[in-house]
Amino acid sequence: MNIVPFQSLACPLDGAPLQRGAAAWRCPSGHSFDIAREGHTHLLPVQNKRSRDPGDSKEMVAARRRFLNAGCYQPIAAAVARTVLQHLPADTKAACLDAGCGEGYYLRQLADAAASAGEGTLALLGLDISKWAVLSAAKQFRDMGWVVGSNANLPVLPATLDCVLCMFGFPVHAEFARVLKPGGLLLQVDAAADHLRELREIIYPALKPERPSVEGPPPGFERLPCETLRFPLHLADQAQIADLLAMTPHLHRATAEGRARAAALSALDVTVEVRLGGFLRTAVDK
Repeated sequence: MNIVPFQSLACPLDGAPLQRGAAAWRCPSGHSFDIAREGHTHLLPVQNKRSRDPGDSKEMVAARRRFLNAGCYQPIAAAVARTVLQHLPADTKAACLDAGCGEGYYLRQLADAAASAGEGTLALLGLDISKWAVLSAAKQFRDMGWVVGSNANLPVLPATLDCVLCMFGFPVHAEFARVLKPGGLLLQVDAAADHLRELREIIYPALKPERPSVEGPPPGFERLPCETLRFPLHLADQAQIADLLAMTPHLHRATAEGRARAAALSALDVTVEVRLGGFLRTAVDK
């Protein structure tokens, strides 16, 4: 498949279609959004920010980039790519959004898998609320679209996507339903009960019980069978352990004593366990 940037963007201020120029995206009302030197665009209005620098910090993004580029979660990326490519229409043009793309690892892996998957064109868009994440993503792979934006107000035109990925992120199902075509796929990847259990047992005094699963699909969707992926992971040194901790919410949730215990480790074997939950956009909202 031919990989191209996704173009059906919407103005985050009035929802009108954006047209790309040489240096900026513009809507018919005259709102303009500069294209950065690296190729990405900020589509998160100041009034929609909850802090001055929302999302992952520069340090968290760097830790995630090192950890993922080392191949530690490659089985997850492979499962995601396989699921997406099985769903996409063959020999035609399709479009996919990674909503909360981080530094772009999973979208890059999807692009690599799609490039050898036959005929057709796949338009890709990575979106994250962290400017540092999007900057890192754009520097690593320029042949797709990258925007700073929010899942709560996706700068995407209605019914223009065949697939939405939400990788360990914050799903906003009403927005996902709005931008997906009828029959489009929403693929959510979330931590399962034993995900990183060995690390969590070190940094927390006690583990919280797993939250009960929500019954029934979100409005506008039909649930597909859920796949659980589980595999062992060996963290070979303290640097890799520190990167894993830094790229997760556990870094800020752990006590100082728990972080100190993790910092004293020279190696660690952990369990990776995630759920791949699929949902199909219905033709009529239910």
